[in-house]
Amino acid sequence: MNNAILLVDSVETLEKKIAAVRKAQQKFAAFSQEQVDAIFKAAAIAANKARLPLAKMAVEETGMGVVEDKVIKNNYAAEYIYNAYKNTKTCGVLEENEAMGTVKVAEPIGVVAAVIPTTNPTSTAIFKCLISLKTRNGIIISPHPRAKSSTIAAAKIVLDAAVKAGAPEEIIAWIDVPSLDMTNTLMKEADIILATGGPGMVKAAYSSGKPALGVGAGNTPAIIDDSADIILAVNSIIHSKTFDNGMICASEQSVIVLDSIYEEVKKEFLYRGCYFLEGEELDKVRKTIIINGSLNAKIVGQKAHKIAQLSGVEVPESAKILIGEVESVDLSEEFAHEKLSPVLAMYRAKDIKDAFLKAEQLIADGGYGHTSSIYLNESTEKEKLGEFYSRMKTCRILVNTPSSHGGIGDIYNFNLAPSLTLGCGSWGGNSVYENVGVKHLINIKTVAKRRENMLWFRAPEKVYIKAGCLSVALSELGDELGKKKAFIVTDTFLYQNGYTRNIEKKLDEMGVIHTTFSDVAPDPTLACAKAGAAQMKGFAPDVIIAVGGGSAMDAAKIMWVLYEHPEVDFEDMAMRFMDIRKRVYTFPKMGEKAYFIAVPTSAGTGSEVTPFAVITDEESGIKYPLADYSLLPNMAIVDADMMMNAPGGLTSASGIDAVSHALEAYASIMATEYTDGLALEALKVIFEYLPRAYQSAISGEPDKMAREKMANAATMAGMAFANAFLGVMHSMAHKLGAFHHIPHGVANALMMNEVLLFNSKEAPTKMGTFSQYDHPHTLRRYAEVAEALSVEGKDDSEKLSGLLKKIDELKATIGIKPTIKDYVPDEEKFLSTLDEMTEQAFDDQCTGANPRYPLISEIKQMYLNAYYGEHKDI
Repeated sequence: MNNAILLVDSVETLEKKIAAVRKAQQKFAAFSQEQVDAIFKAAAIAANKARLPLAKMAVEETGMGVVEDKVIKNNYAAEYIYNAYKNTKTCGVLEENEAMGTVKVAEPIGVVAAVIPTTNPTSTAIFKCLISLKTRNGIIISPHPRAKSSTIAAAKIVLDAAVKAGAPEEIIAWIDVPSLDMTNTLMKEADIILATGGPGMVKAAYSSGKPALGVGAGNTPAIIDDSADIILAVNSIIHSKTFDNGMICASEQSVIVLDSIYEEVKKEFLYRGCYFLEGEELDKVRKTIIINGSLNAKIVGQKAHKIAQLSGVEVPESAKILIGEVESVDLSEEFAHEKLSPVLAMYRAKDIKDAFLKAEQLIADGGYGHTSSIYLNESTEKEKLGEFYSRMKTCRILVNTPSSHGGIGDIYNFNLAPSLTLGCGSWGGNSVYENVGVKHLINIKTVAKRRENMLWFRAPEKVYIKAGCLSVALSELGDELGKKKAFIVTDTFLYQNGYTRNIEKKLDEMGVIHTTFSDVAPDPTLACAKAGAAQMKGFAPDVIIAVGGGSAMDAAKIMWVLYEHPEVDFEDMAMRFMDIRKRVYTFPKMGEKAYFIAVPTSAGTGSEVTPFAVITDEESGIKYPLADYSLLPNMAIVDADMMMNAPGGLTSASGIDAVSHALEAYASIMATEYTDGLALEALKVIFEYLPRAYQSAISGEPDKMAREKMANAATMAGMAFANAFLGVMHSMAHKLGAFHHIPHGVANALMMNEVLLFNSKEAPTKMGTFSQYDHPHTLRRYAEVAEALSVEGKDDSEKLSGLLKKIDELKATIGIKPTIKDYVPDEEKFLSTLDEMTEQAFDDQCTGANPRYPLISEIKQMYLNAYYGEHKDI
């Protein structure tokens, strides 16, 4: 590619590059909407896949921010921007009104000059490249000198994907050796400028003589009214202010608290791990954060502990935010400035009028046009809210919302455009008032109120239960459904031991032609699924019957997909998402060729009622965990007669797997009343009947009641996690199984206690991101589980201890050893895989619904704790 040939390191080479991009853009301008959308999608997918390595590169290069949070930024820049604009028409005729005689036609602007900041070097590059591609513009990036490698890497990933999808080769370019002279040249010769950076850079953009979309500085005040939910308010501010160590320009810089609740708010901040500076500490930090009236670059994006060290102040290493209780809102007070770090000013207001005055002054001191925030009861305090948004000269006015996440849009509110370039209107000296768009003539305020996400409960159309129900359920295939050809998927052991005979007999009685694929192995491979799909294609079934445990059902689901949609790309299907409804990849519609029936032969996976499947590429070793409700079986037949002869090891592993499903569904940030009841009931049944089922397997004496109870419990737990999703226990178990061949249920059991202890922290490092999850409260959730299991204790912590003891007793009863080391005695081998296993666990799809958002280092410590059986607090 020419980008690799021509090194842009001088004004002369930049001139050549601009000419090349302009030529490519002129060609791109003739592309159709269909071509542009394909390129836009391919670029978004590529950027999303690279979210973790780009995050690591950005932190390593700049020394600022948090890898795990930059992963979210990169994910957001690809997924949310794609979701927001995937259906937006940007080519040709946009709107035609014959009656009025008007036609609106879209034309690209030309070449975009994009200035990228050091604070968001990869996510902003992804964002600007994607919106330029969507609008048929060429783009040339000017990276910050201290972040050039990571910015260029992000741009190159988007470019390579775009070109592969059909875009002109030179449509995206960059300056390899950035300098002020080069940036000024680029801004003067481009057709429009997207400037994100310091005030000097934005001013230069507006002075270039070319149209510019520049953004102003932020100095966001957050008011906590006496009608506010204090727990929600404080934890939202902590969540926002610690996100990427406070580098998003919309993050809170000051919190203004009414006098009547001041001490209660302070107590909550302390309880959640924040540090209040006192006496000389306050003065020392003052002198560090602002030097000669300007922000000290050394504190930007650093942890609170490091900033304290720079100030000569000792604070706990775990301190989340340094809070200075101050009085003056004038710029002579260092804490009144924008700080771009986990440093927060806290003001006491006599009443709401005093709070409004303070907020207005703080905005005037460097935050005009950007963002303001308030916490109150929006139902009862409409008058206060109305006065607040009338008085604040900011383009984003956030209500009950973490301002970092709320300001960029679409995570905690659903009608504020997602963007990583936030306009400040004329108040901030900007040409755009909103999250970067196309309206430049007026300022419009957007009041974005926090709203909880829509939730759901989905299950198969039909779930048959009760021992002996198999024959009755299959009867529906005849006259009711009119099925003619059945394809049975199972494993060799089950087939050879007659588990499909009753199914085959019933099909014969109904005159349904059938064939069986019985080559499914544990951890089914893509090759296995392809072989089954090839056989399916030749047989052309109108019903698929999966018989077995999770492996058989997973394989059958993948065969189903390949049979109906042979063109699918498994890398795209397995792409991780933050919100299943906003994912970049859209699953194909299933069921047009075949009806899918799941018949479990073990009580544990719940796969018969879940939209999940895992397949392994035998060549690369990559596991593709697929999640989409398109994969939900049409019918589940839970017949305990199919499980009576399950051996002890399978009974144990699958039973404890069901325990992990129920525990994680109940603790999930997406748990609902619908899933809670199923999870708790499943746990009560399992703890009573799993020991009996296991004992019957060992003794060889069938216990029909225990087997039927376990069958129902596993399916209920499956329904719970199918809708609430799972957590980091499963993320870690997936990788433990993949790297060390430990059965999945056992792997969950080995991580179970560590994860419960990890999640139960009342002041965790980070909490999960989901609008209905407003503060850490998993300890209470686990106490509710304990109560359901008749575990007593004087408080929630004691109940958790009792629950952990009960879990240990259950594991011992069913023959599960206590530590990973018991299963992986080769310590050197375990430690050699630890880092890779840890990183993959962090990036597992299940991690996102965990109530405590784990750092990579925390996952590593949990693995070590579980390996040695020695708990180190995290």
